Amino acid sequence: MAPPGPLCILAGAGTGKTRAITHRIAYAVHSGAQQPQRVLALTFTARAAGEMRSRLRGLGVQGVQARTFHAAALRQLHFFWPQAIGGAAPEVMSHKAPAVAEAASRLRLQFDRTTIRDLAAEVEWAKVNLLTPQSYAARAREQRREPPGLDLTAMARLFEAYEDVKQRRGVIDFEDVLLLTVGILDEREDIARTVRGQYRQFVVDEYQDVNDLQQRLLDQWLGERDDLCVVGDPAQTIYSFTGASPRHLVGFPQRFATAHVVRLVRNYRSTPQIVALANTIVASGTQAARDGAVRLLAQGEAGPEPELTGHPDDPAEASAVAERIRALVAAGHPAGEVAVLFRTNAQSEAYESALADAGVPYLVRGGDRFFARKEVRDAILLLRGAARSDDGEKPLGELARDVITGAGWSHEPPAGAGATRERWESLLALATLADDLAAAVPDARLPELVAELDRRAAEQHAPTVQGVTLASLHAAKGLEWDTVFLVGASDGLIPISMAEGPDAVEEERRLLYVGLTRARRQLFISWSGARTPGARSTRRVSRFLAPAAGILGQGARTEGRPGGSRRAAPKVARIAHCRSCGAELVPAAQRKTGRCDTCPPTYDEATYERLRTWRMAVAREASVPAFVVFTDATLTAIAENEPADEGALSTISGVGARKIEQYGADILAILGGADPQELLETRSAAEESGA
Repeated sequence: MAPPGPLCILAGAGTGKTRAITHRIAYAVHSGAQQPQRVLALTFTARAAGEMRSRLRGLGVQGVQARTFHAAALRQLHFFWPQAIGGAAPEVMSHKAPAVAEAASRLRLQFDRTTIRDLAAEVEWAKVNLLTPQSYAARAREQRREPPGLDLTAMARLFEAYEDVKQRRGVIDFEDVLLLTVGILDEREDIARTVRGQYRQFVVDEYQDVNDLQQRLLDQWLGERDDLCVVGDPAQTIYSFTGASPRHLVGFPQRFATAHVVRLVRNYRSTPQIVALANTIVASGTQAARDGAVRLLAQGEAGPEPELTGHPDDPAEASAVAERIRALVAAGHPAGEVAVLFRTNAQSEAYESALADAGVPYLVRGGDRFFARKEVRDAILLLRGAARSDDGEKPLGELARDVITGAGWSHEPPAGAGATRERWESLLALATLADDLAAAVPDARLPELVAELDRRAAEQHAPTVQGVTLASLHAAKGLEWDTVFLVGASDGLIPISMAEGPDAVEEERRLLYVGLTRARRQLFISWSGARTPGARSTRRVSRFLAPAAGILGQGARTEGRPGGSRRAAPKVARIAHCRSCGAELVPAAQRKTGRCDTCPPTYDEATYERLRTWRMAVAREASVPAFVVFTDATLTAIAENEPADEGALSTISGVGARKIEQYGADILAILGGADPQELLETRSAAEESGA
């Protein structure tokens, strides 16, 4: 009921933020303060936009535009391109990877598929931060970015080549959709006036995930107005690696001096026990107070305490989790209200196998989209055909079930799990949707069901499929289940070993917080001491759980072994300092070279260039990325330390016995002044002669 104007809603996990903003929109429309066609609600996924539209329809509001940033911008781009540029708008590439691979090939670089994907993500980061190939290196150096296999100068060249590939193909990428829309609105005041005349009120959900490019586009849509409602939670910022930043949310009251700020702190989702654990975890972070994180107040009934369990190895952990889920489902717990959450997608396979062995149905979130599945497409085709002859004699749910038997559905579920059970569950979801539609609209028939399915397919708003959900912590954002198993809670996974520096580690803490707050009633946390059976137990429980030892038990402290046995306290890493200025070194690359990024190198530049030339030639000869030979940081450390023999060379991080065997003689020769090209030619000639 806040009046029109800037409004900032800081909404903690489970506090009903989607309900709050949809009711705010509905109140404005029903009270006559806003026309629905003049409201643009923005979010980050098609699923969330579809959910928002469904809720608004349930509140009697039709015509509100609820879209993702990209969908709203693409629509405007197609509409205004003929007027602003002429002709039809260029095609949008579905993926960057092929263009990145072609750009790399033009630069005579070879990378595997995984590295190409990571380089494509680096291009995306650059573009959402409004960087060009010319400005990339300076900003990336400030942010301590380390693109795989390339130094920052080479990455800038790859970025430039990628833009050239797109131009030659006559296509654009998803970031260009936003950039071009910003450009048109910036340069064409008449078009900007038209857009601003269409939309008078803006609502942005998950505002903590807005990046600089999206904020720039939002500013263009707003113009000089301030009728903007933003909703977000700094404690759920988990996409910083894509360029997202909570500073737009945290700084909103400073930008809009007349802004109302509302804090939603009552958690209606989880039990007090789960809320207490989540509060403890997020409050122990160094950024919690600074970023205005909300401390949740539990409103639900009490439930069981969250449990923490250790296991000897990953297979044992997966088997124990699957067996516990099997027992829950056998006791009547709906499988669709259970989730297994993990840090990386690679962890999914073990749980898929364990659940299949236990005969428990499951679905992998982030796999095939629901409406793209063959059985779903076939069933909708059958329903569409049957809609013409629906005489209204049978109840809608019964009739829908009769029709989809032609797509392979049966009244009894198939034995076991796996793909057959997944297909059956997908078809059951269509039948259940028919039941729900009949309950909501008693006179609905097959034509209305088909129309509902078409609408949901367009919005990627899939119906609920019964089965245990397997999902990464990132994919679980915005979802909730009665029971959650949060697995792999060990250092190296949570936080992930690649998280370097305080900011990256704090983001991992927030990711754990997101996972914890997905649970309504029961929360089970587990970890394992080793990857494979029989291996030495080298892992320790996640450091993030230590402050919650009063809730989870002493096993949450890092000294504990799985199963409760004692182990020696973990070694404390030696603090490294810059050899030039004495500053503490945090990132691994800086610790390796012994120098911070702001201090000038202390190596001989000619020696370093000879090493780089040699590395490039060796990598090209072996058809591998340069970093496979030696990373930039290792090469710099070699040049900085100038080891005189293999013993000294072996003390440098990143130079193991195998690398010494392969490259040790060459490295020492180059440090002694040898020309790398002559060195390689001599070795090649010796190999050809059989010497």
